[in-house]
Amino acid sequence: MPYRAPVADFQFLFDNVVDLDRIVATERFSDASPDVVQAILTEAAKLSEEVLAPLQRAGDLHPARLENGVVRTSPGFGEGYQAIAEGGWVSIAASPEHGGMGLPMTVTSAVNEMMGSACLSLQVSPLMTQGQIEALEHHASDEIKAVYLPKLVSGAWSGTMNLTEAHAGSDVGALRSKAEPNGDGTYAVTGQKIFISWGDNDFTENVCHLVLARLPDAGPGTKGISLFLVPKFIPDADGNPGKANDLKVVSLEHKLGLHGSPTAVMQYDGATGWLVGKENEGMRAMFTMMNNARLGVSIQGISAAEGAMQHALAYASDRTQGRSLAPQPTGTIFDHADVRRMLTTMKAEIFAARALSLTLAAAIDMETATGEAEWAARAAFLTPIAKIFGTETGISMSNIGVQVHGGMGYVEETGAAQYLRDVRVTAIYEGTNGIQGMDLTGRKLADGGEAAYAILDEIEEKAEAARHSLPDLAEPVWQATESLREATEWMVAQEDMNARFAGALPFAKAFARVLGGHFHLIGAVAMDGVGPRAELARYYISQLLPETQGFLAQATAGPDPLYALSLEDFAA
Repeated sequence: MPYRAPVADFQFLFDNVVDLDRIVATERFSDASPDVVQAILTEAAKLSEEVLAPLQRAGDLHPARLENGVVRTSPGFGEGYQAIAEGGWVSIAASPEHGGMGLPMTVTSAVNEMMGSACLSLQVSPLMTQGQIEALEHHASDEIKAVYLPKLVSGAWSGTMNLTEAHAGSDVGALRSKAEPNGDGTYAVTGQKIFISWGDNDFTENVCHLVLARLPDAGPGTKGISLFLVPKFIPDADGNPGKANDLKVVSLEHKLGLHGSPTAVMQYDGATGWLVGKENEGMRAMFTMMNNARLGVSIQGISAAEGAMQHALAYASDRTQGRSLAPQPTGTIFDHADVRRMLTTMKAEIFAARALSLTLAAAIDMETATGEAEWAARAAFLTPIAKIFGTETGISMSNIGVQVHGGMGYVEETGAAQYLRDVRVTAIYEGTNGIQGMDLTGRKLADGGEAAYAILDEIEEKAEAARHSLPDLAEPVWQATESLREATEWMVAQEDMNARFAGALPFAKAFARVLGGHFHLIGAVAMDGVGPRAELARYYISQLLPETQGFLAQATAGPDPLYALSLEDFAA
């Protein structure tokens, strides 16, 4: 089925939910006029529909492979990447100082979603480079910026992030990779890194790796980690790729999905690298890239959900089976109540997840434009919620997409299963969703819940304002928000962190559910309570928002139910 970019949905959210006008009103983003944004969305949609979407199946059926130490990418991926680079899509959010467009992250996220829906495996590559660009802009020396940023921004070079080691996954502080000074301002980096997305390719001139490693006199844990830029080819005096560095791709992982995205085991044997940021502050610099990536991974989940929904809708509107009981039958399975339930759920969930991720992007933009602490706190608080909800939506909606296809969804020929296989990793990489929940209930509530309460106050204010015009929608949102407030108070009061962690993921899901109801309510108000968007809001608020109570019951149950069974009990 041909992919069709949801440009109208993005425009609706920009105009009515995430308030893009407020971002554009800042000096930093004043160039992002409505005409510019419309042109960006239109051109990105064209690229996604016409160039990238035809590569989706090719990447799945013809995975990237390693031949004699050289990574060979899937058919057409090189040409697809060049189209991305030549269009400036790698650098859409990068500073104009280095050749980027300097557009808001809110607009960048919409573009990334379209590219991800079209071909998620390929979209991973520019996403990694975008994160590296941001990390270098914030933390690298002027010399490094001058050499690397123009190349990364143009797409001539690509970037990766190297954190994980075989014995140091989520516990990054356990890493053993080391970096020893060479005496000339460079370092010899040695170690092995695993799960490196797009660790190499055959279509960019150079691949630049951001590698976490430990200096000889560094202490243990994350406080003793530094960050190094280690290129595949060492730039010569003119800034062009020179001699090969002492690094290699050892192997590529055979994965459940994302077959077109090479996931490499990287070996560094005294490879030449340059320090990024200060010694022993590598995690601080890397988190700049990781936070960008967490928003990006949330968007990837929504990408898969949108692609799966369009795929399922096309099948449902063509497949004939059974007798229709619909008031206005089409003669296809689209008439059946259960199929309608699945498709409506997909559309409602995607709206909520998309609105949440774009709201996070908007908070990041406002923080960038104003430097205000309130925006920084909001962006930090929303990041784990958006990452969890976007990726869980991707997985569950792709799963529903398979179900809509019935038996044919289990047959690879239809392409329905690819969305599920491709998106499954998003709940794992860039911080597992469980760890994101722990981050939310731990670090993000360390302010006593101030950032959380500010958001809850805003939701209730909007619900109060809509009570007279749309009471059937406003009242359930207000009530759910009050329940969430009580659970937040319970979380903040827990001195035992394991009590928080035991309910961390359901707490995050409850927050996402309420935010989803909030966004749907805003959308319905914008349409005066009539039309398809208002009906979609009614479905979400009546059918999905009630799940909040179940999540909150789990969130506040404490750790005892989780530790009631011993290891022997599980094995019995």
